[in-house]
Amino acid sequence: MKFQRAVALAAALAVTLGWSSTTAFAATATASLSVTATVANNCSITTTALAFGSYDPVTTHASLPLDGTGTVVISCTKGAAATIGLNTGSNASGSTRRMANGGVFLTYEVYKETAKTNIWGNSGVDLYDAGTAPSSAAQTFTVYGRVSAGQTGAVAGSYADTVTATVNF
Repeated sequence: MKFQRAVALAAALAVTLGWSSTTAFAATATASLSVTATVANNCSITTTALAFGSYDPVTTHASLPLDGTGTVVISCTKGAAATIGLNTGSNASGSTRRMANGGVFLTYEVYKETAKTNIWGNSGVDLYDAGTAPSSAAQTFTVYGRVSAGQTGAVAGSYADTVTATVNF
């Protein structure tokens, strides 16, 4: 009897609360979430110095040029149309690059390749023409420099210039 009363009480409570003896299922709905991003062309550039060392206008370099190398290192977004340019420096006379020691100058030039036939100017080195596609991995380009022979007007001392390297993309 107690059990029957408990069942009846439970049934009354279920009806009062609106419960049903049928099983309820949860409903679902779906929607798409759009996800986007933009990758912009970007490049970074660093350099290492083009240090020629000692120039001897009396003997060695009276007839031979003095060569040296430096580097330009760039990283670009893959596929970016990039070129690397080098200006004529802070002591140029027209298109002639010069290192200065006060008012005395040593002329020099920078080239795109070991043969030193193509001057590296602001129009630059096109990475695709150089056989290198732009990449986020660092890529090193050698700057080939030459101080011409026979500069007998050079005085003893240190000569310097600052060339600006630019990556255009």
